[in-house]
Amino acid sequence: MKVTFITGAANGLGKEFAVLYGKDGNNLLLVDIDDVALNDVKEELSKMYPNIVIDTCIADLAKEEELKKVYKYTIDKGYFVNNVVNAAGFGDRCDFKDMDIDKQLKMTYVDCNAVLYFTKVFVDEMLKQNEGHIINVASIAAFMPAPYMCTYHACKSYVLLLGEAISYEIRKTNVKLLTLCPGPFLSKFVELAHNDYTFKKIKPVTAAMVAEFGYKKSLKGKSLAIVGFKNRLTIFATRFAPRKFVTKTSAKTMKKGD
Repeated sequence: MKVTFITGAANGLGKEFAVLYGKDGNNLLLVDIDDVALNDVKEELSKMYPNIVIDTCIADLAKEEELKKVYKYTIDKGYFVNNVVNAAGFGDRCDFKDMDIDKQLKMTYVDCNAVLYFTKVFVDEMLKQNEGHIINVASIAAFMPAPYMCTYHACKSYVLLLGEAISYEIRKTNVKLLTLCPGPFLSKFVELAHNDYTFKKIKPVTAAMVAEFGYKKSLKGKSLAIVGFKNRLTIFATRFAPRKFVTKTSAKTMKKGD
């Protein structure tokens, strides 16, 4: 059975992607660490789309054994994962000297390793079937360093470079990988990342808008999608600015009075 695999599906962007894929008749396998919220999403989507199969898998993507557990679950169930959305991730705005190193390492595992792992294990079967779409959620953060939020920006740069390289390698097949780069959007990210200052300076869009934009670009087979004209213009402008200026400008969006 074909299924669409979505991480971070209990809320925010992952949930919005689940709504879109479900609406188009795709069976869903939803993954998240929050079992209560994930079951609520399953119940909600089951009422909206009674004719599709909706399965869930509870997992902590910061642990290698949990990643393998999720993949084994898909094998045991006989699923062919023909769509993947790697939407799980989190950030943390904090001076580097004050950062909790364990939290930073966990961030690299969720934001980088989980994306790498699920992309690799599912793209193999997609290539055999010559069918599939992958959406890896990066950020406009991927294009610039950010003092006070350095690990998160570095992680998103990893996702961007990884995706661009893989997209090139598989370009002659019917398997497509999109790296989606939104700016700030409404979700639990702000609270968890302690990044309310940035969101006061930059007006966020809705998670539904980001998901719809990414979904359409993925169906068109695009390899990179930056959400919003202003964000695209900003990223373009950074190509011509000195790196020190880009870093300083980025820092001012992260911390008051910097």
